[in-house]
Amino acid sequence: MSLDAPYLLRTDADAVCTLTLNRGERFNPLSEEMLTELLAAFKAIAVNEKIRVVVLAAAGKAFCAGHDLKQMQASPSDKYYKDLFGLCSKLMLSIQKLPQPVIARVHGLATAAGCQLVAMCDLAVAAEQARFAVSGVNVGLFCSTPAVALSRNVSRKQAMEMLLTGDFIDAQTALQRGLVNRVVSADQLDTCVAELVASIVAKPAVAISMGKQLFYKQLEMGVEAAYQLAGQTMACNMMDEAAQEGVQAFLEKRRPDWS
Repeated sequence: MSLDAPYLLRTDADAVCTLTLNRGERFNPLSEEMLTELLAAFKAIAVNEKIRVVVLAAAGKAFCAGHDLKQMQASPSDKYYKDLFGLCSKLMLSIQKLPQPVIARVHGLATAAGCQLVAMCDLAVAAEQARFAVSGVNVGLFCSTPAVALSRNVSRKQAMEMLLTGDFIDAQTALQRGLVNRVVSADQLDTCVAELVASIVAKPAVAISMGKQLFYKQLEMGVEAAYQLAGQTMACNMMDEAAQEGVQAFLEKRRPDWS
């Protein structure tokens, strides 16, 4: 691949934006350039009301092998590393804060910060041959930032085992542990993603956006505060025209008209 090739490809079709990591020959590392491109893309998508769902995909044999270790090794300073991991964390949080749901399309390897990327997406569909690991410990670097996302997807002991050993898990194990939503054959990957996209796009955008925001906020709260916020969100949602139409359509036993 030419060095001039874009790090990230973007394709918009109808209400769906597909972002494709485009350094497949290097297993799509999260270099400074890739992180910056992704962050800029999500920033632009956040204010684009025409986009209802984002699909995060990758070129080549792997989904994402994590941080660019060669690039990291070339700049050994505390400031550089703090800035780099700060940029990565900013990207990860931008996915969670995005109004639109993000679906990871995982066709192959997802390790370290690549596994973190999968965990931060709202949904994930994996091909049967996909594998996952937080393997930094194998080179003496505990995957501390991936641990934040991983521990919010799988149980504590399962997360700690992955973090302490660096061992890989296969797609079916990732499904059982809650890291991904679906596992399908490689030739069914796009079909499965498209089915999830269609189901989401069929719902009112305001309900999806408000619901996503509420979901992540309440997870970090105590139960009483979570219920208070959830009640406020539902009341606000109920005042929206789409919800009013949806409820009326249900009562009248007809399909809602959200056009």
